[in-house]
Amino acid sequence: MAYLKKFDLDIRKSKNARFIDQKVTPDVLSFIADCILNYTSGNSKKEFCVKNIWDDKYFNKNVEIVFGKPSPENETATHEYDKFIAQPIKTLTYANILKIDKKDGLTYYFKIKNFELLEYISIKDKNAYIFLSVYLRKVLIDSGFIKFIDKFINKAKNSKATAEDFKFLKEKYEKFIIGNTPINGKTEVRRIFTKVLNIFSAENCTLGTIGGHLSSRNIYYQDLMYNRINFRDLDKEKGLSRQEAALTNEERKSYEDYNEYLIAKAVEFIKKKYSESEVRDAYANGPAPYVHHIFPRSKFSEIAHCLENLIKLSSEQHYTHAHIKGNTHSINIDYQLICLLSKSESIEKSLIKGEFYYSKNSFIFVINTGLKLDTKNKFEEKSTFAEIREKLKTAYKKL
Repeated sequence: MAYLKKFDLDIRKSKNARFIDQKVTPDVLSFIADCILNYTSGNSKKEFCVKNIWDDKYFNKNVEIVFGKPSPENETATHEYDKFIAQPIKTLTYANILKIDKKDGLTYYFKIKNFELLEYISIKDKNAYIFLSVYLRKVLIDSGFIKFIDKFINKAKNSKATAEDFKFLKEKYEKFIIGNTPINGKTEVRRIFTKVLNIFSAENCTLGTIGGHLSSRNIYYQDLMYNRINFRDLDKEKGLSRQEAALTNEERKSYEDYNEYLIAKAVEFIKKKYSESEVRDAYANGPAPYVHHIFPRSKFSEIAHCLENLIKLSSEQHYTHAHIKGNTHSINIDYQLICLLSKSESIEKSLIKGEFYYSKNSFIFVINTGLKLDTKNKFEEKSTFAEIREKLKTAYKKL
């Protein structure tokens, strides 16, 4: 991300070991970014502190849904929630996405410094993971430590990384942090080391660290999450049918609540991004108050939260054309194609502008899932947007 290149993130100069911490996982970072945006309403002039986020109704409601944690109002959870909110805020501040506005006694107050990046991180866990990957590399390059990480990862990629290689890297990191920051205990450094190494291990699908030792298997994206529950990884192309079937009633309710949170977050983003309908046809006149699921959420829960499956429509487009005779449980196939073609243009324009929000690969995943295409007929990631639009027209002629 070009924005990070503007800053010197050298730990040796800042003496700050809190550039990442135990609670800074992709899902927690994304959630806290979302809570900050909600509390401030995206206003970069509105200050906030950890307690403001903690006391906010939005945080209180959703932290139980997303993470299954006890109510923030529970006094026994005080220490846990303090770290849960404060540590991601410290990371976002070190990355210059937030800035310290003032200090009142022992309390720090913050403001948003880069709204676009904060919003990008807030949209979904995968975005937060991508940010952490780029951010940690920048920190370690500036700090002169990346060569040690890269050496270990390259050995691991070639199946040559040993327990001794891992021990050397871990001890090197301990000495580096203790020698350049106020932290003087190995135990604390080791906890943070896991968060650093495993981002690179997951990115390269190599061995990393589990339980403080060299892992016996490769580290995957899901291993990075605070909530490492299979059904929370909603970006898998495999879908969720078998996983859903194996869930207990309690887990199923948890999944449904979590998915509702993701959907609400995505819908709110599309509402804010577009002031007019994305489908520029004869029915686009007037306000566009509706965010429509191109492939219905009732049938395709695994893509119901995807921005690429959501489109802004006018009232007439939504009730008269997208749905048959205003029946929101029915879908007009002809207008579904129009929506997909229009959404492809919105996504393409956004990517050309250099925005982070959409992904062409995610759009293709939405199409393949929504049309239930097999391996032989599915859309390919290497396709251009023009090719995607032509293939869509052909595919819908067969429906």
